[in-house]
Amino acid sequence: MSRPGPWLRLTAVFAGLSTLLAVVSGAASLGAAHRVLAALALPPLLALVVAAVLVHRRLLVPSVGALVLFGIAALVTAPGLHLALSAVAFAATLVLAASTYRGEPAPRASWRDYVALTKPRIMSLLLITGLCAMFVGAQGAPRAWLVLVTMGGLALACGGASALNHVLDRDIDRLMGKRTRARPVAAERMPASRALEFGLALSAFSFVLLASLVNVLAAVLALVGNLFYVLVYTRWLKRTTPQNIVIGGAAGAVPPLVGWAAVTGNLTLPALWLFLIVFFWTPPHFWALALLIRRDYEAARIPMLPVVRGARETTRQIVLYSLVLVAVTVVPFLWGTLGLVYLGAALALGAAFLLLALRLRRETTPRQAALLFHFSLLYLALLFAAMAVDPLL
Repeated sequence: MSRPGPWLRLTAVFAGLSTLLAVVSGAASLGAAHRVLAALALPPLLALVVAAVLVHRRLLVPSVGALVLFGIAALVTAPGLHLALSAVAFAATLVLAASTYRGEPAPRASWRDYVALTKPRIMSLLLITGLCAMFVGAQGAPRAWLVLVTMGGLALACGGASALNHVLDRDIDRLMGKRTRARPVAAERMPASRALEFGLALSAFSFVLLASLVNVLAAVLALVGNLFYVLVYTRWLKRTTPQNIVIGGAAGAVPPLVGWAAVTGNLTLPALWLFLIVFFWTPPHFWALALLIRRDYEAARIPMLPVVRGARETTRQIVLYSLVLVAVTVVPFLWGTLGLVYLGAALALGAAFLLLALRLRRETTPRQAALLFHFSLLYLALLFAAMAVDPLL
């Protein structure tokens, strides 16, 4: 029996160290610091339980045992008994960590494949929206260390969700042509279990990083976006309804909320406008791509709008969503969150976006679909860049 990969072993070691720090801080009566340190052990323990349920069944008893003991210790408030139970929980995490090192070593995967699992091109655009939202929320330049930590935590969340997406979509990736067939899990260069471990580890460390160094709200939002993308969109909507990308687009709209929460510690209506911009941008962006690779979606039996309703209805929906998108981009100016610099950029970019959408409606060709798809990427990046620059001027 092969042992877990390096990422799951690292997660187990981190769980053990976190539990040890919780025990030591409890013994030293550090109060709030003890509760924070104890909470940091929970995400890796949950990740280990999920990995045990899905892949490494021999880790099920030690992982569930460690989690249950940790929970009991947290619930018992009597000082002496709490400390004793915490020590038992620490011992259980040590047993769990040792269990991850048993078994035959599995073949190593290429670092390039691990990078590919994170979908860096998609991640870069998500990070841009999160970063620029930090400038809007701070109404200026946020502190450099906060930017670095927030972007690191958000990158881990996005990368973890993408890795789990590779695992769940490996069957349809093999059916959708060169673009997806060469992905690490679909091409069987990496076992699905390794990609799962990697995704779970990144997701757990994302929460730990954001919760400990930024704030709990940012950590929760990143986790919600992660779970929504993996469970709601990838696992359910993508394969069942042509509205998959409309509802599922909410996952891609979460990074601006994370960026806003990181600098403000709250969520207010201006943050919702940033969310809605990405939300309404997503359908025309992905439907333009779907028109380009319609046959791939047909081969994989994915009910994207062009497959189910046809190109004519798809282009109509693209125009409608483009109109709503342009209208929504004006709201931050009308609300007083952003100024004339942003408004000028939003109107100019929106006019170009709408023009390309109307051209695609009149002339539904691969060239027009490709133009809209590629411009949509530039559109979102430039629009959010204008948001970040506006408060600085």
